[in-house]
Amino acid sequence: EAQLVESGGGLVQAGGSLRLSCAAPGFTFHDYTIGWFRQAPGKEREGVSYINSRDGSTYYADSVKGRFTISSDNAKNTVNLQMNSLKPEDTAVYYCAVSYGSSWSDLYSGSWGQGTQVTVSS
Repeated sequence: EAQLVESGGGLVQAGGSLRLSCAAPGFTFHDYTIGWFRQAPGKEREGVSYINSRDGSTYYADSVKGRFTISSDNAKNTVNLQMNSLKPEDTAVYYCAVSYGSSWSDLYSGSWGQGTQVTVSS
């Protein structure tokens, strides 16, 4: 089972950018789907974006489309989430997850990291 480690969270002003990274030491993302989720206080965890490493296809939630970009760095074995034009409503703990399956439900039941806090101030 993959042990995922998220990094790159922090405090940023509205309109700013952050780049999150998901690493899995000793595990190769090849042939897996890797996704980013977030959970704000008092809210349910929601899917943000995922990438299917088999064909490079990506998916974005409507709330982040056009502002966030997911990518994989095969050399570093990381999956990154570039977040631009951040809004206060993007404030949440961001988690990455990995699954051999390629759906949101597969990711929910896959391996998860501990999360990284993103706080966007207005």
